[in-house]
Amino acid sequence: MNQLIDRREALRKTALLMGAAVSASALTGILQGCKATPELAYVPQFFTEDQARIITEVAEIIIPRTDTPGAKDAGVPGFIDLMLKDCYNKEDQDRFLAGLSAFDEEAKKAYGDSFIYCKPEQQVELVTQMHGEALADAKANKDAKKPFILMAKELTLLGFFTSEPGATQVLQYVAVPGSYKGCIPLAEAGNGKTWAT
Repeated sequence: MNQLIDRREALRKTALLMGAAVSASALTGILQGCKATPELAYVPQFFTEDQARIITEVAEIIIPRTDTPGAKDAGVPGFIDLMLKDCYNKEDQDRFLAGLSAFDEEAKKAYGDSFIYCKPEQQVELVTQMHGEALADAKANKDAKKPFILMAKELTLLGFFTSEPGATQVLQYVAVPGSYKGCIPLAEAGNGKTWAT
């Protein structure tokens, strides 16, 4: 009888046949390759691909797609990559990367896997927890440098609200403002949206 089996099952059966010839760490490495890796919408210049995937997911958690575009839609991950590469000094780049690495290690400790392979609810939980801890630390020590999660949040907000989708679909935007109107109904003034410029 001819049975169809998937790749994971074939690897498991091969490992059982080979016995001790395949170490546990080698088998884990092979099975790790079976996980779906999130796609990247840009080619990272500063980050490694895995770091870029983490930043992409963190940015989307900070500004998710709702009835308006999210961070991914606005190209925020690529913006963060270029800002760190072109505008940050070496010390801040190193601090960001060290924080990113520690963030991923925290995901591995809490959920047993890299942040990019965690379930979406676990990702949100970790970002929320780390953000809360960072804010508490910032209040307690006002002179401390921003930790990774607050740097990522700052860059996400900057990238999103200076992007075309952020400036035109979330904020009000008029490329060339017109005349001054001192007293108009709120509906004509953008229904409470803040101006992009």
